[in-house]
Amino acid sequence: MISMKEIAKQCNVSVATVSKALNGYSDIGEETKNYILRTASEMGYLPNSSARALKTKRTFNLGVLFVDEARSGLTHDYFNRVLESFKSTAEAKGYDITFTSGNVSGKRMTYLEHCRYRGVDGVVMACVDFTAEEVQELLLSDIPVVTIDHICDGRISVVSNNIQGMEELVTYIYKKGHRKIAYIHGDDTSVTKNRLGSFYRTLQRLGIEEPDEYVKPSFYRDADLAGERTGELLDLKDPPTCILYPDDYAAMGGINEIRERGLRIPEDVSVAGYDGINIAQVLEPRLTTLCQDTAAIGRIAAERLIELIEHPKTTVIEKYTVDGTLFKGASVKTLYPSKNFK
Repeated sequence: MISMKEIAKQCNVSVATVSKALNGYSDIGEETKNYILRTASEMGYLPNSSARALKTKRTFNLGVLFVDEARSGLTHDYFNRVLESFKSTAEAKGYDITFTSGNVSGKRMTYLEHCRYRGVDGVVMACVDFTAEEVQELLLSDIPVVTIDHICDGRISVVSNNIQGMEELVTYIYKKGHRKIAYIHGDDTSVTKNRLGSFYRTLQRLGIEEPDEYVKPSFYRDADLAGERTGELLDLKDPPTCILYPDDYAAMGGINEIRERGLRIPEDVSVAGYDGINIAQVLEPRLTTLCQDTAAIGRIAAERLIELIEHPKTTVIEKYTVDGTLFKGASVKTLYPSKNFK
């Protein structure tokens, strides 16, 4: 391994000057600092993580807690893309990530115990049951935390703008001439509450009275139950002309049910999803959906967590809301253009 002494010799400066340059001190000239950093990089210098931890009192390691009830955190299309953005942003700033599972060599630990065992500087939390006791224990600890898609008192949160997203999606469907719009929603979470509230509010603004039988409970990423709920809607005496799903993966279950009945999309029934996962945009017809900005969500979560770790006294605890964009696709039929919209 290349040492600071070798870099100092190559640059003809003192070891102390090299140390200041590598650690970002401001009491050396910018030209000298850049020269040392460039030379260190060319020589293949890598800082010793243990030595850096002792000096800075930080491990430069971020904990990642992504565990839902189905244990699908790492294969969940939406959260997987959020995590990839979080990871790349953290790595660009010199941080590694460690998954917090609560299991170490077969020994069960709480999430907080695991974080302390790994010595993480902070934790990002998403796709978890925020009401669970051990999740609450971590939230109430002194470890810096950023939550994704959930708002917690005293913690920085990064959330997708589900209110804006649902309003834009429903308004688009209304513009296409639909007045009988059903919604199969996800399980009882803050995300679902925001989407459902926005769904009803948008319909009310548009002058549509929503029948209770048009709104069906389901779970996120449950294609089988979404298909079952779709069948219930299609069996109604007055079925909807368009069905919204909790996410694009669940929408596929609904699409299968519609096609098994010999019906066509969108000619006989229109459908729309939510999330904007890649596979939904290559279906035939392409799925109308609200694409969440996973790159921005992951990036902001990483930036705010690192800011909180490095500048705890000046970092403001607040909520960051990220807008999505409508992907119009081709799964919503134009029944008749609304005269109220252009």
